[in-house]
Amino acid sequence: STRIIVACSSEEYGLIKESDLPVNENCCFNPLSTYAVSKVSQDMLAYQYYQSYDMDIVRVRSFNLTGPGRPPNYALSSFAYQIAKIEKKMFENVISVGNLDVKRDYTDVRDAVNGYYELALKAKPGTVYNLCSGKAYNLRELLNVLISFSTTNVIVKKDNLKFRPSDLPIMLGDNTKIKSEIGWVPKIDIKTTLNDLLDYWRNYKI
Repeated sequence: STRIIVACSSEEYGLIKESDLPVNENCCFNPLSTYAVSKVSQDMLAYQYYQSYDMDIVRVRSFNLTGPGRPPNYALSSFAYQIAKIEKKMFENVISVGNLDVKRDYTDVRDAVNGYYELALKAKPGTVYNLCSGKAYNLRELLNVLISFSTTNVIVKKDNLKFRPSDLPIMLGDNTKIKSEIGWVPKIDIKTTLNDLLDYWRNYKI
């Protein structure tokens, strides 16, 4: 039968006490957004189809992804996009940002693609895996890394319209299961990811 990889999300876990981090696959769901609720529904439907119809389904709860090709409606890609525009003198030297006082578990999209591929080959039907780095990065610090790569001076300006109605202060995943059962580990370090992301937008026809 055809294997189906269902792309779920760490957003399903929602609001988790820091004492319960990192989050493993057995954690309960506390979704904080309509998107998160929709992903919980997708996750559970996939599980139900596996149980009821013996379909070859593997669920993957991806944490935050970033890297070349990621669209600018995501925070780090938005920062890199704005820096690239500033360097080309298409923007004033001001980056508009939302809430920077959060920590997120980022994985390079290229590592993630490899993870999906390995799961498609090796995972058992009906299983669920976290796909994450197992590291929590402060968003403000990652922005500063991007700015350090810039060839021009950049000013950071807070935009209240970019703040979410409800935002998780920290999300950190446990990738023990995917490492031990599948042998997948992220290989690209965060500074390489950010440098490649900025170069992507520098070379993009903007």
